Parts: sequence; C-alpha cells; structure tokens
Amino acid sequence: MHPGFCALPLIALALPMAAAAQEATLDQLGWLTGCWTTIGAEAGSGEQWTSAAGGTLLGMSRTVRGGKTAAYEFMRITVSPDGKFVFHAQPSGKPAESLVAVKQSASEVVFENLQHDFPQRVIYRNVPPDKLDASIEGLRNGVMRSIPFPMTRASCGAPSKESGK
Repeated sequence: MHPGFCALPLIALALPMAAAAQEATLDQLGWLTGCWTTIGAEAGSGEQWTSAAGGTLLGMSRTVRGGKTAAYEFMRITVSPDGKFVFHAQPSGKPAESLVAVKQSASEVVFENLQHDFPQRVIYRNVPPDKLDASIEGLRNGVMRSIPFPMTRASCGAPSKESGK
C-alpha cells in the first residue's frame, strides 16, 4: 500500500477532533452564556448568549427605553483560523462589523478593531458569582469614550412585565 493512502483515514478522523478542539476553545467563554439583565436599565434590557455549538456562540441584546426597544444587536463569537476569538456584531440592522480578541483570560475577553468608527473595543468581564461587566470604548469625534453595561445574571425563562398585561 502507498504511504499516502494510510494518512487518509487519519485525516478523516482528525477533522471531527479539530472541530471539537475549536468548540473547546469557545467553551473558555462559557461564563458568558445565559441571560443577563442590565443593571439600572428598563425591564427587558440585557443580553442573552447561547452555549458553544457548531463553532459559534450566538448572542443578542436589547435596550428598552420608555417601554419601547430603542436598540438591539445580533452577535456571534467564532474562532479564526489562527485561533483567535472574533466578535461579529450587527447593531440595530446596520452592517455587521468584526473585532478580534486582543486579550483573553479565564474571566475577561477584549475585542478590538481600530479601523471601526465606534466602538473600537468591546470588553466582557466575568465578576463571580453573578455579574457581567460589559463595555464599549474608543474614539468618537477625537474624544476617548467608554460606555459601561453592568449586568447581572437573570433567569432566561422569567416572564417579562409585558406578559403580565
């Protein structure tokens, strides 16, 4: 048998393992998964993140003001071919933007894209046992700005105040 043919079954076996390794990397952000309510904001404001599956974490956010959705965002975290986390965000129907992780630890991930208008940085920090400090920052009109989004873990199945009407 030709030596190249022996490698074919090994490659076929390695493909599922490579996908599992990628998911294991995303599992490092497991502290992000679940439902989060924004502290000090109107009911319904917050984020929800799925667990890692298929090479992605999926998220969505909503900001409620005056009883109406004022902003929303669809988010996705993937792993680039070079092994870095990539945050893809599509806020309020605008075109999607991507930011690459420049810092990652067991309790923090910092995504950055200095070519983006604002924000250039998206930061998530896990504050055990049940807090999430998110923020966006960067230059806006030549001035450095930072907007915090402090959150606390919430029940995903909790009825909203609207459902009681």
